[in-house]
Amino acid sequence: MPAALPIRRVVLYKHGVGYFERKGQVNGSEALHLDFKAREMNDVLKSMTVLDLSGGTVSAVSYDSTKPLEQLLKEATIRIPETGSLTALLGQIKGARVRARIGGKEGVEGIIVGMESLPVVEGKASVVRPFLSLLVDGALRTFDVLELGALEFLDDAVRKDLEFYLATVLSSYKKDSKRMSILTAGEGQRELFVSYVVEAPVWKTSYRILLEENEKPLLQGWALVDNTGDEDWVDVELALIAGLPVSFVHDLYNPRYMKRPIVEVVTEAAAAPVIPEEALGEMDRASFGGLQQEKEYATLGAPAMQAPARGGRMKGGMGMREAAERSVEVKTLTKEVGDLFEYRVGHPVTVHRNQSALVPILQRPFEGRRVLLYNRSTREKNPMACIEFTNTTGLTLEGGPVTVLEAETYVGEAMLDTMKPDDKRFVPYAVELSCVVTPVDSTENGPVFRVVVDRGVMVVEHYLFRKMTYTVRNKGKRPATLYLEHPRLGGGELKDTPAPAETTEGFWRFKLELAPGASVELPVTERTRGTEQYHLSSIQSEHVMLFVKKRYVDTKLAEALREILALKDRVAKLTQEEQQLTNERTELFKDQERIRSNIESLKSGATQRELAERFVSKLSEQENRLDAIGAALERLTRERKAANEEIVRRIQSLSYSADAEA
Repeated sequence: MPAALPIRRVVLYKHGVGYFERKGQVNGSEALHLDFKAREMNDVLKSMTVLDLSGGTVSAVSYDSTKPLEQLLKEATIRIPETGSLTALLGQIKGARVRARIGGKEGVEGIIVGMESLPVVEGKASVVRPFLSLLVDGALRTFDVLELGALEFLDDAVRKDLEFYLATVLSSYKKDSKRMSILTAGEGQRELFVSYVVEAPVWKTSYRILLEENEKPLLQGWALVDNTGDEDWVDVELALIAGLPVSFVHDLYNPRYMKRPIVEVVTEAAAAPVIPEEALGEMDRASFGGLQQEKEYATLGAPAMQAPARGGRMKGGMGMREAAERSVEVKTLTKEVGDLFEYRVGHPVTVHRNQSALVPILQRPFEGRRVLLYNRSTREKNPMACIEFTNTTGLTLEGGPVTVLEAETYVGEAMLDTMKPDDKRFVPYAVELSCVVTPVDSTENGPVFRVVVDRGVMVVEHYLFRKMTYTVRNKGKRPATLYLEHPRLGGGELKDTPAPAETTEGFWRFKLELAPGASVELPVTERTRGTEQYHLSSIQSEHVMLFVKKRYVDTKLAEALREILALKDRVAKLTQEEQQLTNERTELFKDQERIRSNIESLKSGATQRELAERFVSKLSEQENRLDAIGAALERLTRERKAANEEIVRRIQSLSYSADAEA
């Protein structure tokens, strides 16, 4: 009977693996069998450690093949059908040496010859019964199978084939199960240790916070662990690790093959008969981390109460806080291991297969108080009731849900982020309807503080003021501390505003003390920078007037801009003249076409000759005008081009920079 190797220690991590330790006794050269799911085999083969703690040795660790069950059974030399298994088995192993015990007689050794069915008279009826034929000392003997008391196989090969077949069939009952066998060598009883890492559900945390007047809040933590394996955890040592060590899956279970080159033997064709040629004269004859220091364990539990808890009393005269501290016995040991943090449960834990457990891991007061937190994007009109939580427990707290109780009443829920010792968080758990916040915002452009002209562009930098006025009214009957979060714009700064109590990446957090029934007004003005750009090639006279009026430019730059505008006016006039001359030329071309058409239509005769001469004279005058227009257009084009080039030159030459007081 293989020795048992129960689970003694379980360590669960936050990244989906579990570390398991097994310890048990072995005797002599016993083999130990462990069953794993097929998907766990890669992790087991990667992480398994086997130690004989009593001086023996581990000779080998074998495990099931990756071949399907049907293929494994085909490779077995023995087949056992569902019915008639004994007779079918004996019929397959002809020639095997066996020792048979018939009834109460001594065993008979022989060689199996085969099975046969013979009629036997029972009373008045005749029945057919199976008989085993053995060759015993050279004589053939037949034995009634129903009278066999025992049948021992003397051939090792037959016995191993049968054991293999039965073990393979047994493993088929758990289709996803793979068996690993640990072969040991040694004398007497010894202790064996096995550890490995396999995939495991992430352990989870949930918290309870008890709030009472004039008392530090009490934090109670629970760990939720799941046993999804096929084996019970009975009185195991349980540890929970907060942190994310590196872990990965690597395929070691499936066989790995390398592609090898194919090398063929060079063969030569069979030799054919050689027929030498007749000689004519001389003939030419032509390549393939570590954890750092560990801190000592500390017992994690609530300190002894010095006085009865204040506040409401439960039945029996005991307050809820006192009852909570006495009802839950927390014996958790904690320590830091490098960057990891370990909770080790100080008592044995039992979790049956396919069940989960809620295990208390901490119970301790902490520095905290009830405050209000307002964020407009979270809720427009009301702040959230929060616990200003400072982690003075000295422990790393994993993230998880929190249930908040106040005056023995459930008042809300929250989510707690992972907190290192001394971290501070706001834990919002309810909407505070007794406090109303009214935000009113406005935006206006402030004064210009810098003007730069460079490469034809004027950049005007000015301030932009965004003002938000928060009116807070406390309609409750008790004073309250309110933290108001105002969003920070990129690069903005506060102006004419009280200093914030805290600054976060995205918010300024202002602190207000609210008396019962009082109203408080908080103006928050944020100053940011804005810019306006003007392309000098597109400015008009009204732009220059604006620049001068707002003191964007000095007198010298204003005069330079006016000169540029004058040049632009000249370009506009030249362009207008060009357009007028072009239009006139177009009309002349049309009139010439009409005159030429009339000339061609005139016939011979004195009157017609006079009219034709008139048309020719007009054409001559128009041609002279066309020549004059062409010359004027060339002049205007040169002047306009020169003016444009001068405008570009002057714009590009402008350089100006002026700073104004903020």
